Amino acid sequence: QVQLVESGGGLVQAGGSLRLSCGGPTSIFRFNVMGWYRQAPGQERELVASITRGGITNYVDSFKGRFTISRDNAKNMVYLQMNSLKTEDTAVYYCNTDPAASSYWGQGTQVTVSS
Repeated sequence: QVQLVESGGGLVQAGGSLRLSCGGPTSIFRFNVMGWYRQAPGQERELVASITRGGITNYVDSFKGRFTISRDNAKNMVYLQMNSLKTEDTAVYYCNTDPAASSYWGQGTQVTVSS
């Protein structure tokens, strides 16, 4: 089973920033739109943002202006820069293709925003 590996989460105060990273095999990154997802406690997993191989980005409206997705195709990496974090951003963050492939889910990285 091929998985993606997320990192960069942690505990941060409200208003702070974090940069998440995700890496995986070329077989996943080569042709796919990549996305960041999150799952807050008691809620379903949701798409945050996605980016094409060519760098075209798409954001769910509630994340526009605070989050920035980017990717490095040469390194098979995708990033999520999160600024002005709010307590409601507390969640486990995952990367996957967009649309997501069930076999690609990794362990995610926990982001906790304290007030």
